Amino acid sequence: MDRIDIHIEVPSVKYKDLSDESSGEKSEIIRGRVKAARDIQLKRFKETGIFSNSQMSYRMVRKYCKLGQSSMDLLKRAISELGFSARCYDKILRVSRTIADLEGKQNIETDHVSEAIQYRSLDRSMWMRTIITPNTGTPHKPV
Repeated sequence: MDRIDIHIEVPSVKYKDLSDESSGEKSEIIRGRVKAARDIQLKRFKETGIFSNSQMSYRMVRKYCKLGQSSMDLLKRAISELGFSARCYDKILRVSRTIADLEGKQNIETDHVSEAIQYRSLDRSMWMRTIITPNTGTPHKPV
């Protein structure tokens, strides 16, 4: 799980919600935001040989993912209270950078870090839960 950047639990959708004809955000708007974020990343990395935030090295993460004090405090608290690894720390920073890019923000803000931390939810909730093995009733932890 540590090697995957984003993982979230997706609950099943009720039929009523599937058949609802009201629409959310239009795909064209989302596509535009993603294209703008990709353009920001291409410009940022034009001299480096990489093309996206996910490819940033340790040094690049330190250069392009600078945090303000409140963001650092939030990340420090998440790392210590949730037991995230060093690898997870860098992944949270990369995802925070991408969230900021999607909003067209030059700096990573506390809400970007908070959202990125939430995308690590399976680290501590679903994957750390005890599961009862069908047929045997034996409790075990997922691998």
